[in-house]
Amino acid sequence: MLSQFTRLSEPSDRPTGITQTMATEQEPTPEQLAAIAAANEESEAQVNYKPPAQKSLQEIQELDKDDESLRKYKEALLGSAAAVVADPTVPNVQVTRMTLLCEAAPCQPGPGPDGPNDLLGDLEGFKKNPFVMKEGVEYKIKINFKVNRDIVSGLKYTQQTFRKSIKVDKSDYMVGSYGPRDTEYEFVTSLEESPKGMMARGNYVVKSKFTDDDKHDHLSWEWSLVIKKDWKD
Repeated sequence: MLSQFTRLSEPSDRPTGITQTMATEQEPTPEQLAAIAAANEESEAQVNYKPPAQKSLQEIQELDKDDESLRKYKEALLGSAAAVVADPTVPNVQVTRMTLLCEAAPCQPGPGPDGPNDLLGDLEGFKKNPFVMKEGVEYKIKINFKVNRDIVSGLKYTQQTFRKSIKVDKSDYMVGSYGPRDTEYEFVTSLEESPKGMMARGNYVVKSKFTDDDKHDHLSWEWSLVIKKDWKD
């Protein structure tokens, strides 16, 4: 994420003396941020993909119920979903927690004492209490979620990262399709490296969204990230 900062923050002619001191305090200009955004912009070509029609769990269980091999396959896929009794007043998909995982951290980064952060509560806390991360370390994002009633197809996690109101990065992660069950699922992103260099340090705003093939917005939230030279500098 934000890999373009690394290239912009490492000039070939290293300054010395007073010039070096001034350079280390330099903030990225709007033009440089715009260049980063352009370099990270991915082409979003339209894909002629039409998701299958959504079916309820009961409809799926009734399909070809006399086919023994298909019945066993559905049992393996759905597990004990038939026994799940969910409160009809709660959403079918609940995004419950977000955690930043970093083996190099003295403790897991985040406002909470143990790292995990509740997405069922007050989401304003994510903006007011930023995640703090050292530059140049590897990390992953873990999302916990629950499916309560019907199978959901094509879950997708998307995040857009902003610096000084300019979008500098966008990431899309395919999460998959899941059936209802009593316990939570968890999705972990691929390994990323936090940006590094003097121009990468500072405050970021990340806008996250959890959607599916039917374009249902199960949860949208914003969170803050601070990149520092060290964990506690």
